[in-house]
Amino acid sequence: MNQRPDAVLTDQVQNGRGGPHGARLLHGWYSTGGRADLAEHLHRYGPPPLPPGRRPATQLIQAVEESGLTGRGGAAFPTGRKLRSVSEGRGPAVVVVNGMESEPASRKDEVLLDLAPHLVLDGAALAASAVGAAAVHLCLPRTRAEQVRRLTAAVEERGRAGLDRIPVRVHALPHHYVSSEETSLVRWLNGGEARPMATPPRPFEKGVDGRPTLVDNVETLAHLALIARYGAGWFRGTGRPDAPGTTLVTLSGAVRVPGVYEIPLGTPLGSVLDSAGGVAEPVQAILVGGFFGSWLPAAPAAGVPFTKTDLAAAGAGPGAGVLVALPQDACGLAETARVLDHLAAQSARQCGPCRFGLPAVADDLIQLAWGPTDSALIERLHRRTGQLPGRGACRHPDGAARLAATALHAFADDVHHHLTSGPCAAAGRRPVLPVPDAQGPESEGWR
Repeated sequence: MNQRPDAVLTDQVQNGRGGPHGARLLHGWYSTGGRADLAEHLHRYGPPPLPPGRRPATQLIQAVEESGLTGRGGAAFPTGRKLRSVSEGRGPAVVVVNGMESEPASRKDEVLLDLAPHLVLDGAALAASAVGAAAVHLCLPRTRAEQVRRLTAAVEERGRAGLDRIPVRVHALPHHYVSSEETSLVRWLNGGEARPMATPPRPFEKGVDGRPTLVDNVETLAHLALIARYGAGWFRGTGRPDAPGTTLVTLSGAVRVPGVYEIPLGTPLGSVLDSAGGVAEPVQAILVGGFFGSWLPAAPAAGVPFTKTDLAAAGAGPGAGVLVALPQDACGLAETARVLDHLAAQSARQCGPCRFGLPAVADDLIQLAWGPTDSALIERLHRRTGQLPGRGACRHPDGAARLAATALHAFADDVHHHLTSGPCAAAGRRPVLPVPDAQGPESEGWR
């Protein structure tokens, strides 16, 4: 996407398409067409409804549990369960707000922090009060220096207004693919490198400074801020009973208006793409979830509801809320090879699957996409993608293997063509997926 995140939203407002689903997180933007500073935020929502006292706010945790809110950072874990687990830990807790968004095809967290930062900060304050936290850490990528500056100013303004009883610190971290993993954030905040750690213990048991730690995505906390104001029943008023609420998605590829959109969970993928003005040209496949996601053939995928359960049945998952419509004249094998090359370069180099397995799979896919091929290539690829999952120190090799395996299935005809006739003409076209330059994290460092 070449447009700024808010440029697409501005176009929606000007054309009367703002908030077609009763937008919640982006409601303020759709109403005013401007970023919500603290004065506008307080005018619209008032101060965060902080419960009395400093110990666990059981009513808020119960409301979040009843709402059915799940994490919007990729795992879709029940948020209420995380809150309760941390609140029941020993000693003062810590809240970590994850705004790293290392998924290259995603812009939703950047947009939300840009347009409604105080909803996120309200959610952090409420979560901190609910779990009995003594500190809140907001983690952002240092590559977004202007956003770090704005969020730091927003935190300071809230402090002067006396809104947050628990101190909030803004941190700028190295922006690598694995640095947004929750244990990477904990490790960095503890003075180490922004690389994943082996578990257990999980952060909710022993995280920052050895304390019970709640790590939540910025979108999750913004939803929590609205649930605290309007209740679980309100939250469940959209979406589906088994998948309530709205979610932010980043739409790109062969759609007319790429950008960030808010949709009810349960919306069929075809209708989600319609939110972006519909497809601009014939589509052969949809990448669901991002670089750790899955390729689904376009025709059957169009009717699949956007929920964790329905996507799982189709062989995919919501991931970072990414949908990329791959045009018919693109080469899915070449697109996947570029992504795997990037993921191999971005690994933490902490285990065999990342040091050896991922580069081997990437090399195989590069060979399949652009040649020359050999008779054992496909058998080798299937074997390697089957060996990677579950063997790494983190989930990095799992996600990469899933993407590669689904590409071999979704683009089976192309696989046959590349093996028998050589690379297709589309393999040399301009890439559709926003793959950064394939350089390793060592160029910037882990600290």
